[in-house]
Formats: sequence, C-alpha cells, structure tokens
Amino acid sequence: MVLSACGVPRGTSEPLRSYVLDIEEGREVRDMSPPSRPMNLPGLLVSLPQPAPGFESQRMAYEQVPHELQYFTTSQWVDSPARMLAPLITNTLETGEEWGSVIQLPSVIRGDYRLDISQVALVQEFTQQPSRTRLTLRAQLMTVYDPRVIDTRSFEFREEAPSEDAYGGVQAAHHAVRRLLGELKQWLHNILQTRQSSHG
Repeated sequence: MVLSACGVPRGTSEPLRSYVLDIEEGREVRDMSPPSRPMNLPGLLVSLPQPAPGFESQRMAYEQVPHELQYFTTSQWVDSPARMLAPLITNTLETGEEWGSVIQLPSVIRGDYRLDISQVALVQEFTQQPSRTRLTLRAQLMTVYDPRVIDTRSFEFREEAPSEDAYGGVQAAHHAVRRLLGELKQWLHNILQTRQSSHG
C-alpha cells in the first residue's frame, strides 16, 4: 500500500500541510445564536478535552497495522485533536435549550455540572480499503456543588475516507466530529430529562 505523504523524508518538494478539525457543512451549528432560555436552567462547565497517549501533539496519526501508530510526515493538524474539539463542543452545546450557560474551563464562573472529556484519539486506519478515520473519547458528567459522577460514556465513530491520503482522512474526521457532537448533545439532553423526571 502506497500512502501519500506517509513516511516520506521532508524536502522542498513536499510542503507541510496543516489542517483544521471542523464541522463539515456545519455552518448552521457555528452561526446559530444561543436561544433565549429561562433563568433557572443549570450551568455547564466544559473541561479542556484530554488526549489519549500518542495524540498529544499536532501530528496526524495513521495505522497500517492495528495498534501501531505512525504519523504523516507532510501533513499535520493545526493543534492537537483534543484542543480543536474544545470550542466545537462548547459551541454545539450552547445552541441547545438545556443549559442556562455553557462555559469553557478554566473560568471563574460557577456552574451546576461539569463535563470532562478524556482519552481523545483520532487516527486514520489503513488496515482495510477504503481507509477509515476513527474518533474515540470518554465523556463524564459530574455535579459541581456536591461532586459526584452522574454518568459516563465512551464514544467511538468510524467514517470511510473518500481518498487514500491524509486529506481523505481529514474529510472523514469532519464527518466523525459532526456525529460526535450530535450524539454528545443528545446524551446530555437525555441525562437532564431523566434527572428532571426523577425530581419532579
């Protein structure tokens, strides 16, 4: 298998390309203003997502053999996948009607719940054709004033790449992130609905 921009020594003929992790066709999510909300809705604090080992940097990872990470030499992210997810998660949750406020930590503003994201991994798998991009992470919702874990869930998404190169992996990553944001938002919505029903 020959991979474009994989394992090729850097040279003047191979410029370094940097990619942004974003929401494909997601302008409606980014541009929506937060809806007007009742004053008694809970506030959510969002911790900075933490990467899984091997995914702490801008390096763009791929696998040709399961569990063996390699990195593209002429393609990279503009920041680590975990850090790029932070504003996407916050902006998406702000568009819902469940929260009075959604605040990215660190912040002096107090909230009622805290969302912790950990073990963020984003890798293009060339172990089959077409290749796929895999996005995984672990989410945990906690109360703030009386600290305790409300719920924990692991998320995993795989999306086929439209081309067998780094850019194909980027396009697949956009689709995976879009699915993640939708399911994360729904998961939190279901938790609050259950808690309101049990207290009401």
